Amino acid sequence: MIEESAETVYEFSAPLLDGRPVSLAEFKGQVLLIVNTASKCGFTPQYAGLEELYRAYKDRGFEVLGFPCNQFAAQEPGSADEIGAFCERNYGVSFPIFAKIDVNGAAAHPLYGFLKGKKTGIFGTEAIKWNFTKFLVDRQGKVVERYGPSTEPKAIAAAIEGLLDSPA
Repeated sequence: MIEESAETVYEFSAPLLDGRPVSLAEFKGQVLLIVNTASKCGFTPQYAGLEELYRAYKDRGFEVLGFPCNQFAAQEPGSADEIGAFCERNYGVSFPIFAKIDVNGAAAHPLYGFLKGKKTGIFGTEAIKWNFTKFLVDRQGKVVERYGPSTEPKAIAAAIEGLLDSPA
Protein backbone atom coordinates (compact mmCIF):
# COMPACT_ATOMS: atom_id res chain seq x y z
CA MET A 1 0.00 0.00 0.00
CA ILE A 2 1.26 3.44 -0.87
CA GLU A 3 0.75 4.90 2.62
CA GLU A 4 3.47 2.61 3.99
CA SER A 5 6.13 3.85 1.58
CA ALA A 6 4.95 7.43 1.15
CA GLU A 7 7.10 10.17 2.62
CA THR A 8 4.76 13.17 2.23
CA VAL A 9 1.10 13.99 1.71
CA TYR A 10 2.02 15.11 -1.81
CA GLU A 11 2.01 11.50 -2.97
CA PHE A 12 -1.79 11.28 -2.66
CA SER A 13 -4.74 12.53 -4.63
CA ALA A 14 -8.48 12.66 -4.11
CA PRO A 15 -11.50 14.02 -5.96
CA LEU A 16 -13.16 17.26 -4.91
CA LEU A 17 -16.92 17.36 -4.30
CA ASP A 18 -17.41 18.12 -8.01
CA GLY A 19 -15.50 14.95 -8.91
CA ARG A 20 -12.39 16.71 -10.24
CA PRO A 21 -9.29 14.77 -9.15
CA VAL A 22 -6.74 16.82 -7.23
CA SER A 23 -3.18 15.82 -6.45
CA LEU A 24 -2.08 17.05 -3.06
CA ALA A 25 1.16 17.95 -4.85
CA GLU A 26 -0.79 21.06 -5.92
CA PHE A 27 -0.33 22.24 -2.32
CA LYS A 28 3.47 21.86 -2.20
CA GLY A 29 5.13 24.52 -0.08
CA GLN A 30 1.95 25.30 1.86
CA VAL A 31 1.01 24.55 5.43
CA LEU A 32 -2.04 22.26 5.47
CA LEU A 33 -4.72 21.43 7.98
CA ILE A 34 -6.43 18.21 6.87
CA VAL A 35 -9.76 17.55 8.60
CA ASN A 36 -12.40 14.82 8.36
CA THR A 37 -15.72 16.67 8.49
CA ALA A 38 -19.45 16.03 8.87
CA SER A 39 -22.55 18.20 8.50
CA LYS A 40 -24.66 16.73 11.31
CA CYS A 41 -22.11 16.46 14.12
CA GLY A 42 -21.84 18.28 17.43
CA PHE A 43 -18.48 19.57 16.17
CA THR A 44 -19.92 20.84 12.87
CA PRO A 45 -19.76 24.49 14.08
CA GLN A 46 -15.96 24.08 13.80
CA TYR A 47 -16.45 24.76 10.09
CA ALA A 48 -16.69 28.44 11.10
CA GLY A 49 -13.37 28.30 12.96
CA LEU A 50 -11.70 26.42 10.11
CA GLU A 51 -12.93 29.07 7.67
CA GLU A 52 -11.58 31.82 9.97
CA LEU A 53 -8.16 30.17 10.01
CA TYR A 54 -8.24 29.74 6.26
CA ARG A 55 -9.12 33.37 5.60
CA ALA A 56 -6.57 34.63 8.14
CA TYR A 57 -3.63 32.66 6.73
CA LYS A 58 -4.38 31.69 3.12
CA ASP A 59 -2.38 34.61 1.73
CA ARG A 60 0.64 33.38 3.70
CA GLY A 61 0.52 29.87 2.23
CA PHE A 62 -2.06 28.01 4.32
CA GLU A 63 -4.81 25.65 3.17
CA VAL A 64 -7.57 23.79 4.98
CA LEU A 65 -8.56 20.55 3.23
CA GLY A 66 -11.92 19.13 4.28
CA PHE A 67 -12.73 15.45 3.82
CA PRO A 68 -16.39 14.62 4.57
CA CYS A 69 -16.85 11.23 6.21
CA ASN A 70 -20.02 9.32 7.07
CA GLN A 71 -18.39 6.68 9.29
CA PHE A 72 -19.32 8.21 12.64
CA ALA A 73 -23.00 7.82 13.52
CA ALA A 74 -23.91 8.51 9.85
CA GLN A 75 -23.39 12.24 10.43
CA GLU A 76 -22.53 12.99 6.79
CA PRO A 77 -25.34 11.32 4.84
CA GLY A 78 -25.70 13.91 2.08
CA SER A 79 -24.70 13.87 -1.56
CA ALA A 80 -21.75 15.91 -2.81
CA ASP A 81 -24.12 18.71 -3.87
CA GLU A 82 -25.85 18.69 -0.48
CA ILE A 83 -22.55 18.77 1.41
CA GLY A 84 -21.23 21.66 -0.69
CA ALA A 85 -24.44 23.68 -0.33
CA PHE A 86 -24.54 23.07 3.43
CA CYS A 87 -20.94 24.19 3.94
CA GLU A 88 -21.33 27.31 1.85
CA ARG A 89 -24.79 28.29 3.12
CA ASN A 90 -24.16 27.73 6.84
CA TYR A 91 -20.48 28.52 7.24
CA GLY A 92 -19.34 30.37 4.10
CA VAL A 93 -16.74 27.66 3.51
CA SER A 94 -14.35 28.66 0.74
CA PHE A 95 -11.54 26.15 1.36
CA PRO A 96 -11.43 22.93 -0.68
CA ILE A 97 -13.92 20.22 0.28
CA PHE A 98 -13.19 16.81 -1.17
CA ALA A 99 -15.56 13.97 -2.02
CA LYS A 100 -16.83 11.86 0.86
CA ILE A 101 -14.33 9.21 2.02
CA ASP A 102 -13.78 6.58 4.68
CA VAL A 103 -11.03 7.34 7.19
CA ASN A 104 -10.99 3.95 8.94
CA GLY A 105 -11.30 0.34 7.88
CA ALA A 106 -10.50 -1.59 4.73
CA ALA A 107 -11.97 1.10 2.47
CA ALA A 108 -10.14 3.99 4.15
CA HIS A 109 -8.63 6.50 1.73
CA PRO A 110 -4.86 5.91 1.43
CA LEU A 111 -4.19 9.51 2.54
CA TYR A 112 -5.78 8.71 5.89
CA GLY A 113 -3.77 5.51 6.21
CA PHE A 114 -0.68 7.68 5.77
CA LEU A 115 -1.81 10.41 8.19
CA LYS A 116 -2.77 7.95 10.93
CA GLY A 117 0.51 6.09 10.53
CA LYS A 118 2.53 9.28 10.95
CA LYS A 119 0.68 10.68 13.98
CA THR A 120 -1.25 8.41 16.27
CA GLY A 121 -4.01 9.53 18.56
CA ILE A 122 -4.43 9.23 22.27
CA PHE A 123 -2.84 6.13 23.80
CA GLY A 124 -1.06 5.45 20.49
CA THR A 125 -4.17 4.41 18.59
CA GLU A 126 -4.16 5.01 14.84
CA ALA A 127 -7.92 4.90 14.29
CA ILE A 128 -9.78 8.15 13.85
CA LYS A 129 -12.24 8.29 16.75
CA TRP A 130 -14.67 10.92 15.46
CA ASN A 131 -15.36 13.73 13.01
CA PHE A 132 -13.15 16.82 12.99
CA THR A 133 -9.87 15.09 13.78
CA LYS A 134 -7.22 17.45 12.41
CA PHE A 135 -3.74 16.82 10.98
CA LEU A 136 -1.29 19.71 10.66
CA VAL A 137 1.19 19.35 7.81
CA ASP A 138 4.30 21.49 7.28
CA ARG A 139 5.51 23.12 4.05
CA GLN A 140 7.51 19.97 3.20
CA GLY A 141 4.39 17.77 3.31
CA LYS A 142 5.29 16.12 6.64
CA VAL A 143 2.65 15.51 9.32
CA VAL A 144 3.69 17.46 12.41
CA GLU A 145 0.68 17.16 14.72
CA ARG A 146 -2.67 15.47 15.20
CA TYR A 147 -5.50 17.17 17.06
CA GLY A 148 -8.62 15.53 18.43
CA PRO A 149 -12.15 16.59 17.53
CA SER A 150 -12.56 18.70 20.67
CA THR A 151 -9.58 20.91 19.76
CA GLU A 152 -11.08 24.13 18.47
CA PRO A 153 -9.49 25.47 15.28
CA LYS A 154 -8.42 28.72 16.97
CA ALA A 155 -6.32 26.66 19.41
CA ILE A 156 -4.16 25.58 16.45
CA ALA A 157 -3.44 29.14 15.25
CA ALA A 158 -0.08 29.52 17.02
CA ALA A 159 1.18 26.21 15.60
CA ILE A 160 0.07 27.28 12.11
CA GLU A 161 1.82 30.63 12.47
CA GLY A 162 5.00 28.88 13.59
CA LEU A 163 4.98 26.69 10.48
CA LEU A 164 4.14 29.64 8.22
CA ASP A 165 7.14 31.49 9.60
CA SER A 166 9.42 28.53 8.80
CA PRO A 167 11.21 28.44 5.45
CA ALA A 168 9.59 26.38 2.69
